[in-house]
Amino acid sequence: MSEAGESIADFLTWLAVQKGYSVATQRAYGSDLRQLDEFLREQGVGLEQPDRVTRHHVQAYLSWLFRRGEAKSSMSRKLAAARSFFRYQQRQGRVTANIAALVHNPRQEKRHPRALNVDETFALLDTVPPCAMESMEAERRLCRDLALAELLYGSGLRISEALALNVNDVQPATHVLRVLGKGGRERLAPLSDTSCESLDAWIKERPFLALPEERALFVGMRGARLHRREAVRIIERLCLQAGLNFVVSPHSLRHSFATHLLMAGADLRSVQELLGHKRLTTTQRYTQVSLEHLIDVYDRAHPRAGKS
Repeated sequence: MSEAGESIADFLTWLAVQKGYSVATQRAYGSDLRQLDEFLREQGVGLEQPDRVTRHHVQAYLSWLFRRGEAKSSMSRKLAAARSFFRYQQRQGRVTANIAALVHNPRQEKRHPRALNVDETFALLDTVPPCAMESMEAERRLCRDLALAELLYGSGLRISEALALNVNDVQPATHVLRVLGKGGRERLAPLSDTSCESLDAWIKERPFLALPEERALFVGMRGARLHRREAVRIIERLCLQAGLNFVVSPHSLRHSFATHLLMAGADLRSVQELLGHKRLTTTQRYTQVSLEHLIDVYDRAHPRAGKS
């Protein structure tokens, strides 16, 4: 392993042990930092000597990403990886300043995942299997898919949180679920009645699909823990089966959970706790979506809306 590779590996170990970052975040940061190191080598420096890297190098890196057509959200994530890396180097006494922290994030477009309305959500979650499904395996798959969707919408879970659950983590009779969220923060998530029913049904069918030693609550067709990519396809498939003329992501169900709570009058602090957000400002994004929805309803329905 190169010196830069060792430096990145040490940093990733620190993220895992000291900061409790998820494997997915560690993998993304590792990939981002290797890309940054590759760019820096063309400038005559590298991450094995972080004291030689300047703010101008990081700015040049962002400019290079922009010219390549990188999304601004990806650029911000890569900059966050660099900031965290140089913060670690500062802690280790290898640099005197976090030069990446002196570089501003690119201005982001305001984009929100699409939130389903209540009717669309019910259509998706009330998907009824065709009268003659091709196999019992297909029926079990639908049972799993609906249990996952109910959990994402009914409890507002992140897809990573739902897929990380083990079968022993779930006791539907308690109507409460312990969830390990970002940064290793644990919270209690409520289970709706329909979610409890769906989970009960899936847990009974799960042994027919899961490998004997598999602990995961949600498993794929090969019996191992369900992957994120398959979870995306599951929600897309449910949208199509529900007759919706569009598809949404798993995160859209969490987004719909928060939006519907706020539209029904839930207070922001309670929604923050339910979502597991560390900062209230993260939850406040949903208030803007709710406000935009209310304004749209007003513009379409009020007889004097838009009149001068």
